[in-house]
Amino acid sequence: MRVFVTGATGFVGSAVVRELQLGGHAVIGLARSDKAASTLTTAGVTVHRGDLEDNDSLRSGAEMADAVIHTGFNHDFSRFKENCEVDARAIQVLGEGLGQTHSGSRRLLIVTSGTGVLSPGRTATEEDVQISTATPRASERAAETLSARGGSVSVIRLPPSVHGDGDHGFVPLLIGIARRTGVSAYIEDGSNLWPAVHRFDAAKVYRLALEKGDAGARYHAVAEEGVPFRQIAEVIGKRLGVPVVAKSREEAGEHFGWFAHFAGIDSPASSVWTREVLGWRPTETTLIADIDREAYFPV
Repeated sequence: MRVFVTGATGFVGSAVVRELQLGGHAVIGLARSDKAASTLTTAGVTVHRGDLEDNDSLRSGAEMADAVIHTGFNHDFSRFKENCEVDARAIQVLGEGLGQTHSGSRRLLIVTSGTGVLSPGRTATEEDVQISTATPRASERAAETLSARGGSVSVIRLPPSVHGDGDHGFVPLLIGIARRTGVSAYIEDGSNLWPAVHRFDAAKVYRLALEKGDAGARYHAVAEEGVPFRQIAEVIGKRLGVPVVAKSREEAGEHFGWFAHFAGIDSPASSVWTREVLGWRPTETTLIADIDREAYFPV
């Protein structure tokens, strides 16, 4: 298939591109800069210039493809609400490009979401729907709107930690906080759980959902249902040679800043159904083993 991928040079998107190519698919990658275009060309990807706020480029990219995988998202948390609105509009436009808003197109759009949008405190499954309004992330609601119009849309939920070489997500952010404050902290007893997956394992879920999945389905790219946050803090403390300390809920805001919510979230998630229906078997290293390497702690 010819697959249009947004976020094609990103941490997850580039792994998805690699996995699609290994599966024999032709990839069209969205590139917003000359550097991104050069990277895609070198990787054997057809370059399509544009960005997530360029509706014309999104629409035309989708029009030329057999399917779309949407991994692009601006993770600048200083403007998170605005970026969520951009994401929702992009999903709508991609659906238009695939002909999903009027004709009930069978060309599949795969949308990226996160397990963190689900109700915390219990093990989430693929059957759960996003009911919380605590996060402005609207990817799944946008997907549901397209589905209601007859579009072929599925959702892949990623866990809080998608790890591997080149990670610039939550764990590196925690490492930066520990470097700056001189301590590696967790909240209360640190037993809150973060699900996790290696980016190469996550990429396989996207390919399998494309090849074997059903429209309207929600998949969990989750290799580990829940890693205790304290274990993450302990690896960071050991590697940096700083104390590992507990913070109360009240102290967490001052220590972690805006990240306090994520540091304290307890959001285990299951992928039993995803493994069963897609035949997915994660094979890469675990989160704790992966982050306990020099690659995560450059001098």
